[in-house]
Amino acid sequence: MDKKNINRRDFIKIVGISTATVSGLFYGCGTKGEKSASKSGSETAVPEGEMTYRTSNTGDKVSLLGYGCMRWPTLPSPAGDGNVIDQDAVNELIDYAMAHGVNYYDTSPVYVQGWSEKSTGIALKRHSREKFYVATKLSNFSNYTRENSIKMYKRSFEELQVDYIDYYLLHSIGNGGMKTFRARYIDNGMLDYLIEERKAGRIRNLGFSFHGTQDVFDEVLAMHDKVHWDFVQIQLNYVDWRHASGRNVNAEYLYSELEKRNIQAIIMEPLLGGRLSNVPQHIVDRLKQKRPSDSVASWAFRFAGTWDKVLTVLSGMTYKEHLQDNLRTYSPLVPLTDDDKEFLEETAQLIKKYPTVPCNDCKYCMPCPYGIDIPAILVHYNKCVNEGNVPKSRTDENYAEARRAYLVGYDRSVPKLRQASHCIGCKQCVEHCPQDINIPDELHRIDRFVESLKQDTL
Repeated sequence: MDKKNINRRDFIKIVGISTATVSGLFYGCGTKGEKSASKSGSETAVPEGEMTYRTSNTGDKVSLLGYGCMRWPTLPSPAGDGNVIDQDAVNELIDYAMAHGVNYYDTSPVYVQGWSEKSTGIALKRHSREKFYVATKLSNFSNYTRENSIKMYKRSFEELQVDYIDYYLLHSIGNGGMKTFRARYIDNGMLDYLIEERKAGRIRNLGFSFHGTQDVFDEVLAMHDKVHWDFVQIQLNYVDWRHASGRNVNAEYLYSELEKRNIQAIIMEPLLGGRLSNVPQHIVDRLKQKRPSDSVASWAFRFAGTWDKVLTVLSGMTYKEHLQDNLRTYSPLVPLTDDDKEFLEETAQLIKKYPTVPCNDCKYCMPCPYGIDIPAILVHYNKCVNEGNVPKSRTDENYAEARRAYLVGYDRSVPKLRQASHCIGCKQCVEHCPQDINIPDELHRIDRFVESLKQDTL
């Protein structure tokens, strides 16, 4: 099957992805899930009127907490028009966020199987236009033609129901190197086109989001004198600050290069795809000893928000309790001290000792032409590593409990026809992974592990 020829709505009907189900795993479930769930929660009231704001170089007063619209709640099955998003839930989340000071909303034509822009637009249309900033992207990953790119750009206005876009991004530059960047934005004249759109006022701020190698980042950033990048979106968290994996670049370097040029940063992956909210218990104990009343996730958000050139920190908040916890962290922000930063660096070194797969559940690898739910498989594996449910041998003290927790949780999280055993190693997913994961190798490794657990009946 040719991945590029799969109709997105047909794919939805075939496999029925539920982002809400997968996102729920970030905060823990399964045998030790009850303990994990408390890592994110807090019983304190959610403050109103205390949100921390940053002022952009163009004068926007932007909430430090930004809403990432990649993980909207989904329906048990698609609606009649194929839409997979629970619109009532999205409306409720955005209303609550707006009431508590969140005014930045980040989406893309490809998020939530292509429905995020439309759903976000419906929810935001119910509020005064001057009360929010909307960001979206030119996500022309597979079709670089000028005609298709302009069509995608114009459709974003229709889906979002706006006549200008506050923050517009070249989406995920770095994948494919400079050759791909030139094909997507230079050779087809799209960068020049978008600069003219900014002059016309239909784009208020122009920037790019980055996943890739340092040489690409440096070369695109060097275009600043000509293009004048208004902002850059980077992956930043206390692990990636100095310990980025794969082909990712340490966030400390990315941030410092932006700071030199007075370019503001928008932060993605503050929780490293949810992994920094679902850490091993000894890490939980370490963080709780330092600040007992704070959630585990709040440490990551405080880290991301502490840096002066950070304009807003994005979080894909599927559930209201996630939103509430982040609101507590940023209403107002308590910046990290130098001692706190050193403490988190030591914490990052401890976390790196655990063999999790660096999957951020971005779903860029999807759809798999064979129906495999790649993100759900990797997220479940990472969750079980963090919870101690990946037994190494029968001699492990909790082998029977961990074995059962892994297998039962696997079947609950991933339908059998979408599990790793069905991967044929076609590698169509690999080129789309921003984390540079060799996905087929990881799926085959996990499948061998699962089969060994099944055969060992004790």
